[in-house]
Amino acid sequence: MKFRQYQVFKDNGNLSNYLYKSLTAVLFLQYVILIERMPGNKYNGNSPHIPTRTERLLRDRELREQRKSNRISHLDEVIDIRKGAEVSENGPRFREGDNSRAAFVEKYLEDAAVARALTEGCERQDGRPFRQRLLVVANRLPVSAVRRGEDSWSLEISAGGLVTALLGVKEFETRWIGWAGVNVPDEIGQKALTKALAEKWCIPVFLDEEIVHQYYNGYCNNILWPLFHYLGLPQEDRLATTRSFQSQFAAYKKANQMFADVVNMHYEEGDVVWCHDYHLMYLPECLKNHNNNMKVGWFLHTPFPSSEIHRTLPSRSELLRSVLAADLVGFHTYDYARHFVSACTRILGIEGTPEGVEDQGRLTRVAAFPIGIDSLRFQNALLVPQVQEHIKELKERFSGRKVMLGVDRLDMIKGIPQKILAFEKFLEENPNWRDKVVLLQIAVPTRTDVPEYQKLTSQVHEIVGRINGRFGSLTAVPIHHLDRSLDFHALCALYAVTDVALVTSLRDGMNLVSYEFVACQEAKKGVLILSEFAGAAQSLGAGAILVNPWNITEVAASIAQALNMSAEEREKRHQHNFHHVTKHTAQEWAEMFVSELNDTVVEAQLRTSKEPPELPQNDAVERYLQSGNRLLILGFNSTLTEPVDTSGNRSDQIREKNPNLHPELKEHLTVLCNDKKTTIVVLSGSKSEVLDKNFAEYDMWLAAENGMFLRHTKGDWMTTMPEHLNMEWVDSLKHVFEYFTERTPRSEFEIRTTSLVWNYKYADVEFGRLQARDMLQHLWTGPISNASVDVVQGSRSVEVRPVGVTKGAAIDRILGEIVHNKSMTTPIDYVLCVGHFLGKDEDVYTFFEPELPSEANMAKCKPIDAPKLPTEKKAPSKLPATKSGPKSSQTKTPKPSSAPDKRTGNNHSSGSSRRASPEKVKEKEKMAWSVLDLKGDNYFSCAVGRKRTSARYLLGSSDDVVSLLSRLAKGT
Repeated sequence: MKFRQYQVFKDNGNLSNYLYKSLTAVLFLQYVILIERMPGNKYNGNSPHIPTRTERLLRDRELREQRKSNRISHLDEVIDIRKGAEVSENGPRFREGDNSRAAFVEKYLEDAAVARALTEGCERQDGRPFRQRLLVVANRLPVSAVRRGEDSWSLEISAGGLVTALLGVKEFETRWIGWAGVNVPDEIGQKALTKALAEKWCIPVFLDEEIVHQYYNGYCNNILWPLFHYLGLPQEDRLATTRSFQSQFAAYKKANQMFADVVNMHYEEGDVVWCHDYHLMYLPECLKNHNNNMKVGWFLHTPFPSSEIHRTLPSRSELLRSVLAADLVGFHTYDYARHFVSACTRILGIEGTPEGVEDQGRLTRVAAFPIGIDSLRFQNALLVPQVQEHIKELKERFSGRKVMLGVDRLDMIKGIPQKILAFEKFLEENPNWRDKVVLLQIAVPTRTDVPEYQKLTSQVHEIVGRINGRFGSLTAVPIHHLDRSLDFHALCALYAVTDVALVTSLRDGMNLVSYEFVACQEAKKGVLILSEFAGAAQSLGAGAILVNPWNITEVAASIAQALNMSAEEREKRHQHNFHHVTKHTAQEWAEMFVSELNDTVVEAQLRTSKEPPELPQNDAVERYLQSGNRLLILGFNSTLTEPVDTSGNRSDQIREKNPNLHPELKEHLTVLCNDKKTTIVVLSGSKSEVLDKNFAEYDMWLAAENGMFLRHTKGDWMTTMPEHLNMEWVDSLKHVFEYFTERTPRSEFEIRTTSLVWNYKYADVEFGRLQARDMLQHLWTGPISNASVDVVQGSRSVEVRPVGVTKGAAIDRILGEIVHNKSMTTPIDYVLCVGHFLGKDEDVYTFFEPELPSEANMAKCKPIDAPKLPTEKKAPSKLPATKSGPKSSQTKTPKPSSAPDKRTGNNHSSGSSRRASPEKVKEKEKMAWSVLDLKGDNYFSCAVGRKRTSARYLLGSSDDVVSLLSRLAKGT
């Protein structure tokens, strides 16, 4: 006993060390974030190195390996119970008579209490226990409750692979939250059951019978489960299901909210919440709505269908967005993860990335985590005398015959009829094998009260009887079919004597029967025939014979190949699969997911630290009211327009094609425009006709096509285009844009005076992205290879414009016009710049950054590639000009002294150029800086709906812009 106490305290010392290092790492990360937020840090050249995500995960993997090799203390011994079975969706579960399984899980649940007792008193300085808590939320608890009296309950173990998997996550203290499988309407019974389950570290969610019927039997089993397995509803049930869908979905959301309420009740800061399976797709959003800082992961144990299948679900968008609220979304295979990302892209219009799905700057990581089994448990079971004896009996029973084995739930997705028919085909084509092979098919009954399952059972029995009658004899039959489950030891013995395992699932999340077979085949080295539609095919495909279960001829040929395979090839195939099964265990799966979830939260914090904060509206309004001369620069699209569906779906295409001013803005804009202390500029890439339509009645400045055309609403449009601007590239580009518009449904292109724009926002996202890539490759190698143009890529658009044309460059010209037009006598001391601009146009935000008027700061603020415009120029004849014309000499930054001063028109000699004298330059600098008298606190640059931005602040949508401008107007 003394030795064990020493080991425990020694382990606590190691744990202290590990937690101290972890805490140090967290503090260092916070320090790095703080340093990055400090002004000027980007220029000091001494930024600390932040480990990349891959570096962090590799280090975490090394730590896990070290912990595995050092698990020798008593604390680890009492927790390391390697018993359990497969996840509920992957193979038979709840096998009858499997008392050893119940005993082992019971021991684990009891020993968890012992482990906690051993760690009591071992706390951090803040008083919290050493081990972080893991809240596992699943539809069913690992125990089932049976009521014995008014306040008395007995708990029956119903262990699954999820329990087995989470035994390996030693650094977490696990709590289970779920439904106990029984209706408890009275408060006394609920309290008694809660107390009984607490001893097993389980927390119940109480669901009444109606909720269970609508949520579990209805929406989960009759709608989601068939959909995710590519099964259509029976024709006679479709209309009834359609009518009851809304009530079932309402019950589904209500049940998920009930789960969320229980989680919130027991959640402590720092806990990790892991939601499981399609029953709880709505749960992540419920949890995040309550506490956005909660660490939430969601894992699906079934396949996820292609986007074309998922889009048939009426609640498709709502469920996808709910799942995306999680920090990490996990699937068994890359194919399922790819289907999920594709569904988000095609249905929600959200961009998918190699890391996951990103929406409004928030990344939900999506990854594949193939589950495994506790292979050591199966290997050790083969050494048990009871199993050895059973193996001996089976060998004698089937002496002289090859044994083929199938172990499945009696379910439509398992492909049992296809398997048996393929075996019949094999016997037809290979008469020499008819008395040398036997197929043992274990079919575990499930949902026996459902007519479709009853029909399947009858169909299987009919096929088996026909084949046995055709190829059997009085002493032997080719198929032994059992409609019942086997206990663990009997199943291990069957695996051990099998020569060929046959898995023909039509759709299966993983199918761990194939893993169990490989784990028990170290001596026999049998062959695995595996359906390519099972998730396990991604992991075991190299060592198995992959088949299409729908192709009976192919499966029959594969049976012949397996039975005739040489010992050398069997050895190689088995070694490959055996290595994978023993390496990638259930415990490794759980540890990897939780590790990735923790790192995903860290990565999100790093990303968030680089995002600008939300605009402090109170401060912006207060400083606006205190200033004497204000300049408001506003974007148009997605800033002052009516809100549209950001996912780019359906009828909003027409609305966005003809953008209109937000209806709630008209009154506020009128008030602001009538204020003599306020000047408003609307900057847009749209054509001048669009701006005239929306703003002609207001007293403001308009800049169309990114500043190429300017106008005060009381005057006429004038152009700032260089006189000799070469636009020959437009005609050739027009044909290219027409071609790609014809090839891409729901895309469109717009010809502007000085630019062309191709928009594919409403096209299929993936196809549109491919088309845009092809277009860009063609443009750079053909029509614009020698043209002086810029190609500007939006999120779903491609724009070609003259080189150097940006909204930031346009400000230099616009400001000169504003100052001259208003005969400004006081400098501008307040600037608010708000817009949803393309990345190239975000130089408008940095233009007004309040810096000292030194050459270095002016160079940093002003775009280098802006076209050099005349200091004084009359409007060309094709567009009437204002009386004054542009006066860019009064802008913020003076023209460089080396720039030629080109003057055109009647008052100057055509084509002449000269350098400005030093005295003129100094005079211009003095003049320019008198226009602006900004201080840092009086400049607010704000991006709308974009988190990756160079602006100082963020606003969520045009509705937030309306709110801000209304406050400014009321203050005015």
